[in-house]
Amino acid sequence: MDILTITFAGVVGFLTLAVGILVKVIGLPDQIRKNYNRKSTEGLSTTFMILALVSYSLWTLHGILRNDIVLIVGQGLGIFTTSIIILQILKYRKNK
Repeated sequence: MDILTITFAGVVGFLTLAVGILVKVIGLPDQIRKNYNRKSTEGLSTTFMILALVSYSLWTLHGILRNDIVLIVGQGLGIFTTSIIILQILKYRKNK
């Protein structure tokens, strides 16, 4: 197979990786900034954020077990950013 051969699966794989990284590097940090500036997490679903954290954690563990650095780093970013949002939920609820 030629290295320049582009397959549909390859394109889908690349887009999945790119969008996943954008969510964790742009989307979640943007939400963190908004929460911080408002000193509120009103409107965010705590259940969703906890489920997202569990999902990122399981995917990271899967990456560790498969020795897949892309999964480990990509999903590890999700653990980090989602954890910050959960901490903000806890902090700003105490302030009410």
